[in-house]
Formats: sequence, structure tokens, C-alpha cells
Amino acid sequence: MSRADLAYQPSRGKHNALLYCFKDVSRWRVAWNFLWISLAKRTPWFALKRGFLRLTGMKVGKHVALGYNMQPDVLFPQFITIEDEAIVGYSTTILCHEYTRNEYRVGPVKVERDATIGAHCLLLPGVTVKRGAVVSAMSLVNKDADGFVGGVPIRPLKRRG
Repeated sequence: MSRADLAYQPSRGKHNALLYCFKDVSRWRVAWNFLWISLAKRTPWFALKRGFLRLTGMKVGKHVALGYNMQPDVLFPQFITIEDEAIVGYSTTILCHEYTRNEYRVGPVKVERDATIGAHCLLLPGVTVKRGAVVSAMSLVNKDADGFVGGVPIRPLKRRG
């Protein structure tokens, strides 16, 4: 995956594209997703959290640890894949959509096996966090991440010690 995998669409009307999001996703589906995501965000038990998020269509692997208040995309959670043994840190947001004034973009996000994402990160649509990668806290993942990366936007970092 890469940002090139995004599907670009023009706004469906004369106003900003986000106002028309319910033409892309049913209001009932968003309400369903919101319910399970809200419960998962506050649940301290990893297995229950994974189960709640799977009800939205997210693909969540075995032994995945999702931090408290982790926020998956409420409109398109079915485009998120988190593979076995991955960690997604506290208050990290995973978006599969970008709505702007005149267009919107939708794309998958994949966190591969054994990857670690720190707290307060933002993953944008179309990115992959590669197997075993580490993303430092408070990073903007706007392209595929491999190795030890961090920053806004991400760049390779040197390990200390």
C-alpha cells in the first residue's frame, strides 16, 4: 500500500465534501461503528476491545494490544487491518478518509505483524506500518513506515544506546 492507493473523488455537491459523507456511508452504519468504537476506546481489556472493533469490520489480529482511547476511523473501519502481535499506542488515531473542500480520498491502512505505534500518533489513509517497524510517539504517518521512524511527518530516526 501507499498513498498512491487512495481513491480520489470530487465533492458530491457545491459545499465542502465532508457534508456529503453520508452519501458514502449509511448513517446507520456510522452509528453502529460509533457505538462499538466508543465502547472499545474505554475498555481496558484487550480481548474485549479487539472483539468490539471486529464488529465494525476492522481486521484485528491475535494478541494485538490497542491502547486506551485509540481512535479508529468511524466512517471506514473496514479498511483498517492490524496484524498479529502489533501494538497501537494510547490516543492514536487511524484515518481511512480525508475530506477537503472540493474532494475526498479514501484508502486502506495496514499495521503489519509485530509493529509498534507510540502514543498520540496519526496514521493517514493509504499507509502501511511495515512488519516490526516502530513509530515514535506523537508522529504523523503520512507515508509507509519501516524501521524506527518518528516526527511530523515521519522520517528515519537513530536508536540510542
